[in-house]
Amino acid sequence: MHDLAGKTALITGSSRGIGRGIALCFAAAGADIVLNFLTHGTEAEEIGSQILQLGRRCAVIQADVSLAHDVERLADQARHQVGPVDILVNNAGIARPQPVEEIAESDWDELIAANLKSCFLTTQAFLPPMRAQKWGRILNISSVAAQIGGVVGPHYAASKAGMLGLTHYYARYLAREGITVNAIAPALIETDMVRSNPRASAANIPAGRFGSVEEVSSVALLLAINGYITGQTINVNGGWVMS
Repeated sequence: MHDLAGKTALITGSSRGIGRGIALCFAAAGADIVLNFLTHGTEAEEIGSQILQLGRRCAVIQADVSLAHDVERLADQARHQVGPVDILVNNAGIARPQPVEEIAESDWDELIAANLKSCFLTTQAFLPPMRAQKWGRILNISSVAAQIGGVVGPHYAASKAGMLGLTHYYARYLAREGITVNAIAPALIETDMVRSNPRASAANIPAGRFGSVEEVSSVALLLAINGYITGQTINVNGGWVMS
């Protein structure tokens, strides 16, 4: 069943982890895909090949989505290579576990730019075609850190909480235009980011285990299909935060 047939999805930071999983899930559901990466080009090209084998169109584009001129180039290349983007998944981000006393201004600025400013820039760039066609989906991949502080640091928690504020504003602003905007807040999904953090422990999670990428991508697919869920944060966290 190809629920996303005829749609084009752009997933930022999609060479690995959750972004990779969402890209493959959306392609399996019928969408053409724009893969974005910053440094892991080989991995992105490998995923692109898998998507092409599914019979979908796919563009693989390098861009730093925390920089306005790179986002403009990404939007232009995506439009020329695949077409207008219907679904935007803001997944790109970094996590740098640091003791509070060691966090410098440069660390703060870097995480806010990579995790939060990037969402604003990409949304501004890809929103006009969605508004013109009266249909669009924007998904912001936040974190449980937005809700409880997490184990990375205040710079990471603040950036992920800011994504929820962006989600609420755009969701209300665009609700009558056929565009939904939602966030997903995962907790301790088994990716390189989690495995490399010695403070990440499944002991914190009622389910007693790390989550899988597929458990996040299936929620992303639901939000991409559904036109009546908007302004929500969907927690995929094994019961760590309950709402």
